[in-house]
Amino acid sequence: MMLRPVLLACSHGTDNPTGQRVVSSVLDQVRVLLPDVEVIETYVDVQFPQIDTVILEVPHHRDVIVVPVLLSAGYHVHHDIAQAVAARNEATGPRSQAVATPALGPHPLLADLVVDRLRQGGVDRGDVVFAAAGSSDARASADVEAMVDLVSQRWQGAVTPGYCSAASPRVGEVITPTTDAVANYLLAPGFFDDRLHKVADPLGVTVSAPLGHDPRVAQVIVDRYCQAEQH
Repeated sequence: MMLRPVLLACSHGTDNPTGQRVVSSVLDQVRVLLPDVEVIETYVDVQFPQIDTVILEVPHHRDVIVVPVLLSAGYHVHHDIAQAVAARNEATGPRSQAVATPALGPHPLLADLVVDRLRQGGVDRGDVVFAAAGSSDARASADVEAMVDLVSQRWQGAVTPGYCSAASPRVGEVITPTTDAVANYLLAPGFFDDRLHKVADPLGVTVSAPLGHDPRVAQVIVDRYCQAEQH
């Protein structure tokens, strides 16, 4: 029986223990959904083992699909992961193929989850700031704008994008006296989640919980893997 491609699930990495557990829990859910696929956890920063090393350690006769466990496709997707995939293909030649999928967002399931997190935080309508990590890569901002459109289709009220870092406008610049909540578009607790609270909490603005280890995040990873496998 032909083995399915190895799934390298590549997240950013964090030194926050809760954030680490969230990502690992999501990947455990992926393993349940794909019981016949080898799923390896790897990172682009902070944690180890990192993608450039791990991808070369997979046996060279095995195909590899890298799924960025990142919500938008910025520098890490277009540079770090892309370089790792290219190095793998150069090393293996025609024996196998490595590919990378798009980032997790935009995706309708993630928009559903953002709205659910707002409601779980006690906000079911009103003006919200959609808070993403931010990247200097314009393609990441385009992904965020697409997510804002998806959330707007599901939400009663204005949805305004804001960023924690690197891109404009910053979250603190778009929170106004009429803002009802900050819609947290981060995967897990960590540096940017802390930064969100430092901005919003003094203003008395509710910040929804990160997406976390919801089964829908795992399903998006599976979707990305299966779409790549079919091509």
